[in-house]
Amino acid sequence: MEQKIYILVVEDEPDVLDSIVRDILSFEEFFPIEMADAAEEARDLIQELLDNDHQIGLILCDHVLPGDNGVELLVEMQKNEATSQTRKVLITGQAGLQETVRAVNEADLKHYISKPWQKEELVGIVRELLTDYVLHHVKNPLPYMQVLNSERIAEFIRKGGGPSDQ
Repeated sequence: MEQKIYILVVEDEPDVLDSIVRDILSFEEFFPIEMADAAEEARDLIQELLDNDHQIGLILCDHVLPGDNGVELLVEMQKNEATSQTRKVLITGQAGLQETVRAVNEADLKHYISKPWQKEELVGIVRELLTDYVLHHVKNPLPYMQVLNSERIAEFIRKGGGPSDQ
C-alpha cells in the first residue's frame, strides 16, 4: 500500500465541518481529507491511519468538542512521537487566552484561526504548513509543486534539499 499524507479536520458542527472541507478540497488529490466530530473519534482515526503506515501532515481542530477539547487532543498528538511532527492548527471562536497559550506551548501549535475565517486565509495557511511538512518528510517533493508553494519547493530542490527531522 502506498503511504499517504492525510489532512485531519476535527469539528463537531456539521455545517462548519463541511465549510472547512469545501474550502480545502483543492488539496485532496494529494492529501486525502479525513473528518472527525469528537476528540475520541479523531484518536481512533489517527491510530487507524498510523496502523496503515500513513502520515498525518496537518490537523485542523476546533477547540470546543464533545468530551475532550481540541487543545487536549493537540497536546496529546505533540507528546506522541508518531504525530509530533503533524502541523497543528486550532480553528475556533471559543478558546480563551489560557487554552490558546497552552496549545502554543504544549502542542507546538502552528496557527490559530478564529471563526469565521476567510477561505483565502485558510487555504494559504494549509498550503504553507503542508509545504513545510512535505519539505521535511518527503524524499521527492516535486510531485507536490502543483498544489503547494512551488517557489519554496523549487528553491529547496535547487539547494539539494532532502528530508530532515526538523
